[in-house]
Amino acid sequence: MMQQNAPRGKLIVFSAPSGTGKSTIAARVLERVGSLAFSVSATTRPKRPGEEHGVHYFFLDREDFEERIKQGGFIEYEYFFGNYYGTLLDRTREAIDTGRHLLLDLDVKGALNLKQLFPSDSLLIFIKPPDMATLRERLIKRGGEQQADLQERLDRAELELACAGKFDAVVINDSLDRSVEEVTGLITKFLSTL
Repeated sequence: MMQQNAPRGKLIVFSAPSGTGKSTIAARVLERVGSLAFSVSATTRPKRPGEEHGVHYFFLDREDFEERIKQGGFIEYEYFFGNYYGTLLDRTREAIDTGRHLLLDLDVKGALNLKQLFPSDSLLIFIKPPDMATLRERLIKRGGEQQADLQERLDRAELELACAGKFDAVVINDSLDRSVEEVTGLITKFLSTL
C-alpha cells in the first residue's frame, strides 16, 4: 500500500516600510494562527547570551555564509553592521516539503525573489502605512531616529511602496486591530487551499 505524501507547507511573507507596524502584526498573527511558525534566519553575528542555534538564528561563520552565497543557498541576504543575515533556501524547502507553514519578514526584493522560487506555495502581503505623513509621525514617535536616518527610511519607504502592486495582497495599517483581522483572514484562507 502506498503512503500518501504529507501536504506541502506554505510560506507567508510580510514586507513593509520601517515603522508600518509589521512586527506587531506578525506577533499577533502568530498567536492566532497556531500552524504558522516564524522563519529562522541565518547570520554571521556572534551568538548572544540565551540564544540557541536553529531557534533564534542559524549561526554560521563568515566563510560558510559566503560559500552558501556563491552556491545560491539563500533566498535573500543582506550585509549590514559588519555581519551577514539571510534566509536559507534549503531550510525553507525543507519546511515546505515537511508540511510546515512559515511566516517570513523580508524586504521587497527578498519577497519577490521568494515568489519566483515558490510561486504556488507563497502568499506575499505588503503592509502599507495610511500615508507618508503618518509613517513619518510613527518613525518620529518610535524615537532614536537622527534626521538623516529618518529621511533615509522615508526615501526607502517610497521605493518599497512603488512595489506594493507586485504583492498578492496589500493591507493598509490604519487600525492595528483591523489590520490583524484582515491579515489573519488572508492567511487562513490561503492555508486552507492546501
